[in-house]
Amino acid sequence: MNALDQRTLVPEILDRLAADDPRALHSRRDLRRINALMFQAPIMASLMRKFMAKAPGRILDIGAGDGTFMLKVARRMTRDWPKVELTMLDRVGLVTPELTADFAGLGWKLETFTADVFDWAQKADAGTFDVITVNLFLHHFDDAELLRLFSLLVRRAPLLMTTEPLRAGLALATTRLLPAIGANDVTRHDAAQSVRAGFRGSELSDLWSAAGGRPLEERRAGPFSHVFAGAASMPAKDVP
Repeated sequence: MNALDQRTLVPEILDRLAADDPRALHSRRDLRRINALMFQAPIMASLMRKFMAKAPGRILDIGAGDGTFMLKVARRMTRDWPKVELTMLDRVGLVTPELTADFAGLGWKLETFTADVFDWAQKADAGTFDVITVNLFLHHFDDAELLRLFSLLVRRAPLLMTTEPLRAGLALATTRLLPAIGANDVTRHDAAQSVRAGFRGSELSDLWSAAGGRPLEERRAGPFSHVFAGAASMPAKDVP
């Protein structure tokens, strides 16, 4: 059996570091560059254009980090989507006033929540959204946790779209080249673990279906990314 045939989860170092730890700050800078190299923002923007027939009023971004990923997405979408209410959820509060101002300059209103995603999603007043976006976050959870999370999220929006690491040999081999971009030890370790915990085939579709949703698309996107789009279980005519 190939070592990548099954998902393997190992705790990532960044998750255990304080937000202001110098190694964590360095690693987050690395992650912004890795996101760019993986073309995550244009991939997400293309998913949104494909599956959303009209501009959303409210977007929920889960595992938002410092918010720079969604700012890049917003810059790609703002011409067609000039007014959006964006809610960012993360267990660590990293969004700066400057970033909030950047969104405001695009006509997007930003709200942030610092909370565990399961705790937040179980609240009766968590609200509903037109779409939920997720970037490089779902791979942190095992299948049982993902099924539980999907069962909660399917009630919150008619659409969910995610860009995740592709679990493939080339992607894993490429993590060995990260020193070339100045990546620190945290990033080098976590990137390899992210690939091993990533996705392939119909793994997310199967979990989304088990949670009561309807898969729309699941595929690899380039050499490093795996994408999934799913709809809440409703008649097809009601889904963009």
